[in-house]
Amino acid sequence: MSLMSAPPKFQSALPPLRWDEAGGIRIGSSRVTLDSLLATYHNGCTPEEIAIQFSVLRLEDIYSTIAYYLNHRQEIDNYLEQRNQQAQKLRQQLTEKHNLVDLRHRLLTRQSQKESRQNAPSI
Repeated sequence: MSLMSAPPKFQSALPPLRWDEAGGIRIGSSRVTLDSLLATYHNGCTPEEIAIQFSVLRLEDIYSTIAYYLNHRQEIDNYLEQRNQQAQKLRQQLTEKHNLVDLRHRLLTRQSQKESRQNAPSI
């Protein structure tokens, strides 16, 4: 009877996460954000479906990122919530700065007037 040798140590690969210049987390050298990957995952996509949507990502990087998220859920959920709050604040600032509600109203009025002129009978 021969003794089987012990398997080599298994090492879990850390996902290739990096911070970008805007304070977001990107996957590897791609422009894909952790936010985008996890939003797709939370919408029910499998890692294989995510790989199709984000073809620049390697399947093993997607799996390691999801595994990392599942092992550090609270920390990453806090990061995602902070990013969401920053995005909402930025949207509000842009809306106030550029008066986007008024701009939308003006554009819709202009479009309506243009359509009225086009549909008016010519004399």
